[in-house]
Amino acid sequence: MDVKRHSRPEEAASALADTRSRQTSARVSDDVLLDAARECVLAVGVRRTTLAEIARTAHVSRMTVYRRFPDVRSVLAALMTREFSGLLKQANHAGDEAAHIRERLVRIAAAAVTELSADPLFRTLLDVDPELVLPYIVERLGATQNFAEQVLRHLLEAGHQDGSIRRGEVVTQARSILLVVQSFAFSLRPATADVDEPALLDEFRHILDASLRP
Repeated sequence: MDVKRHSRPEEAASALADTRSRQTSARVSDDVLLDAARECVLAVGVRRTTLAEIARTAHVSRMTVYRRFPDVRSVLAALMTREFSGLLKQANHAGDEAAHIRERLVRIAAAAVTELSADPLFRTLLDVDPELVLPYIVERLGATQNFAEQVLRHLLEAGHQDGSIRRGEVVTQARSILLVVQSFAFSLRPATADVDEPALLDEFRHILDASLRP
C-alpha cells in the first residue's frame, strides 16, 4: 500500500513541521540554550525563569528547548555545572607560576574563592534564590563540588610525590579543603563587610598552607 497517496494533507503538514523542528533543534547547540538561561536567571532569578522564556531569549521554539531539557531544573543544573566548572578551570591558571604543588594548590583555591564570589550568576543565586543553594551545603554534593574535589585529589597526590604536602588520606584531605573553600566562597561578601578582603584572603592562604605543610 502506498502510504503517501492515502495520507491526509494535515498529517503530511504535521510530519513536515516535526521534521523541521527536529532539524532546528539539532542545529542549536546546548551553549546557546544555556546562555539564554543564564540571561534569564540574571534578569529575574531562578524561580521566575521558565522554559518558554529561555526559548524566547534564545530565539528558538519551545519544542527545541523541550527536546534537550525536560524541565527548568535540568536546564539550571546544566547551566550551573558549566558556569562554575568553567570558573574553577580558570582558577587553575593561578597556580602556573607556583614553586611547588602546595603553593599551586593554595593559589588555585584562593583564586576559586575570588572567582566564585565575584561571579554574577553565583551572586544572583545567593541574593535572589539562596534556598536553592542550601541543599548543596547541608544535603549533598553537586557536580561542581565533585569536579573541584577531583582536582584537589590530583593536586594532593602530586604534592605527596614532590614532598611539599603533608602525607595523609587523599580523600579526607580533599574533602576538608573543599569544605574550607566553599565556606569562604559562600561567605566572602558578608565576611568582608567590615574586614579587608585582601587581608582575609591572605589569612585563607595561610590556613591552607599551614594545614598542608609537611
